[in-house]
Amino acid sequence: MLKSLLFAAAIATATVGSTSAWAAGPRDELLVTSSWLAQHATDKDLVILHVGTPDGYKAKHIPGAHLVGPNGLTVKSPEGLVTELPPPEDLRAEMQGLGISDRSRVIVYSENDGIARATRIMLTLDAAGLGTKASLLDGGLKGWEADGRPVNAEAPPATMVVLSPLKMQSRIVTADYVQSHLKAPGYTVIDARAPEFYNGEKPGIEGAVPGHVPGAHNLPFTSVTGPDGKLKSPEELKALFTAAGVKTGDHVIAYCHIGIQATAVIFAARTLGIDAQLYDGSFQDWSKRGLPVEMPAAK
Repeated sequence: MLKSLLFAAAIATATVGSTSAWAAGPRDELLVTSSWLAQHATDKDLVILHVGTPDGYKAKHIPGAHLVGPNGLTVKSPEGLVTELPPPEDLRAEMQGLGISDRSRVIVYSENDGIARATRIMLTLDAAGLGTKASLLDGGLKGWEADGRPVNAEAPPATMVVLSPLKMQSRIVTADYVQSHLKAPGYTVIDARAPEFYNGEKPGIEGAVPGHVPGAHNLPFTSVTGPDGKLKSPEELKALFTAAGVKTGDHVIAYCHIGIQATAVIFAARTLGIDAQLYDGSFQDWSKRGLPVEMPAAK
């Protein structure tokens, strides 16, 4: 909390006279520690989601957690896009199956060192209108165990819950939207892939062409976390977004290969109070459409 307050004060000082500024953001609401979860694990309306593989879940998970598979809460589109947001009623049914109700507070964590699969679930919950009721466990399962917390291999019993029809939010954008905002004032497009894909040294997913969306800046999704898998400090994240061309008050559009990795960047942006949306089809869709690509200028 003290770090967040100090960061907010620093931003306010640095932007005196400005009509808008990056706030410290809702970091304290979007991230929880293992200590917090240990204290609240038995809360009546708490739902814990383990994002990982069936084998990993069967081996060990946080007690009471429900399994969400690697491509959980997504569908494959008729066009072959592999990670798309499901229709609202289908999504609602899946969420109810995980025990999520109108009263739930949802905690999401990753089975492995990376956070992208877990942040994809966070984005989906946000798109479903539950963004203020969902938080990410900082450090995931690895951090939980490092703090000496218990794990088990028992699946929780199924429960009957009530979840009202979803009030979907505008967290996903299309290729047309990206194209129309490439040069729009106040918008920054971020390519969250590793530099070798952004630079065109590797094509990425099958069928993708080398290069990146014209005008996009590179902010690799792996750069938003430290070696311990925890989200970097507000100061470090702000420096990353500034280096990627994001200015005070900008809106971010992020993409990656198929719409998973970019959600780590979007989550980091949300903790800073930056409005961010996902191009869900990402570079797979962009390539399928034969849209223009850009390669870095030769040095």
